[in-house]
Amino acid sequence: MNGEKKAILAVDIGTTSTKTLAVDLSGRILSRRSISYPLHTPRPGYAEQDPDVIREAVLDGIAGTVREARLAPGDVLCVSFSSANHSLIPMDGHGNPLMSMITWADLRSVAQAERLKQSGAGLANYLRTGTPIHPMSPLSKLIWLREERPDLFAASRFFIGIKEFVLHRLFGEYVTDFSMAGGTGLFSVDSLTWDPQALELAGAREDQLPRLAPTTEILSGLRRETADRLGLSVNTPFVLGAQDGVLANLGIGAVEDGVWAVTIGTSSAVRGAVPKPFLEPEGRLFCYALTRDLWIAGGPSNNGAIVAQWITERLFPGRALEDVLPLAEDVPAGADGLLFLPLLSGERAPFWDARAKGVLFGLTLSHKETHMLRAAMEGVLFQIAAIAGLMERSGGKAREIRASGGFARSALWCRMLADMLGVPVRVPESVESSGLGAAQLGLYAMNGEQGPLWRWRDAGGAVYEPDPAPSAVYRDMLPFYLDLYERLKEPMSTADRLRSSAALRNHA
Repeated sequence: MNGEKKAILAVDIGTTSTKTLAVDLSGRILSRRSISYPLHTPRPGYAEQDPDVIREAVLDGIAGTVREARLAPGDVLCVSFSSANHSLIPMDGHGNPLMSMITWADLRSVAQAERLKQSGAGLANYLRTGTPIHPMSPLSKLIWLREERPDLFAASRFFIGIKEFVLHRLFGEYVTDFSMAGGTGLFSVDSLTWDPQALELAGAREDQLPRLAPTTEILSGLRRETADRLGLSVNTPFVLGAQDGVLANLGIGAVEDGVWAVTIGTSSAVRGAVPKPFLEPEGRLFCYALTRDLWIAGGPSNNGAIVAQWITERLFPGRALEDVLPLAEDVPAGADGLLFLPLLSGERAPFWDARAKGVLFGLTLSHKETHMLRAAMEGVLFQIAAIAGLMERSGGKAREIRASGGFARSALWCRMLADMLGVPVRVPESVESSGLGAAQLGLYAMNGEQGPLWRWRDAGGAVYEPDPAPSAVYRDMLPFYLDLYERLKEPMSTADRLRSSAALRNHA
């Protein structure tokens, strides 16, 4: 079946850009394209986007990649999708969005999430759905919408996310895969259906949500004008695909026992593969399906390379992040006693505290800008180490880390990660992890789910071994770091009130 085909197209819908890859059937990237779009923050805590802008980026990305790879319509085996998770778009009955898309980074439903957690209903919901309670989840967003915008909630015929929006524009059907559904807080990990109790909490009906399907489901039937715009055949299959996190594991081969993925892009995450749903007793780790027999468990942090970028812009104005990062190499592990809690965007795992704030602790006259840079980088990695510790206590230890995301291009950050976790860190030759994962899933689906799921076994790339001396420093500092957060948790929660009070007085 595959002999006459030349490539798979992988579409990775991200928070700030859509990346499109043309990948041949041996895993070689033939061409790639990235189209950026804005994230709107009209009010504090809001993070919105225009779904039609993202849809256009997807279509332009596919068309441009087909042209650059010089593919004829019949050369494409399939198009397969990866997508950022946790978005929410209320739709009317005519296929029109009723408001801007609420993204995963939106914090407007903090009060609703806190109420769920305090009542105990949140943990019970997690133990059915595998989605920790946080403003990121569509469950919390739907409750906010029902309480704060009841007119708009009542007018909504469907509630969907960004991948479902794009696919509806292409095929006229609302359909979602098990992994994307898993991120909503509305999906039962046991029955693989929409969870009735979660729907009751949200106030939504099952017929307002997309049809559920495996990640390998194939859609077909492009309209002629759409196919012509994309440079594809009207018969080109589209594989439903999965969310970007689980596909990142597949793309870099972190689907074996003891091999974990660490991704640091704007945000960060630690993820490992398990054969069946795995739920942490206190609701601090997610668990999402890749296939029926392969699940990805782990924890996401809101604060990744965005923290280093923030430090760079304020302490090293006019200089590029990649030029600034090496300056931290001259500072010893532990930054001479300086600790940075990098909670600039609130936090998901391991704290699940949307009101958390950044803290620079231990500052003295002897510290320089480079110490603050090093402490910020270490703070991001302390968060990763804390998530990894949760995973270890819950189900086993990592023997190797596969690194992806923009940070994987920094040798210093990779060495620091190896030292922080005390295990080797491998950086695959390609860091296009989610896109390559989508392409592999597409090939697996087109082969009738026969043969290996992970077939492009990239064993190359650099390997960073932990250095015992800095590893010992970090091992001693981690408990102090975690205790510092616990001691400051309550004061952090009052910071918003202080800021509001100051704003009122300044405008009086």
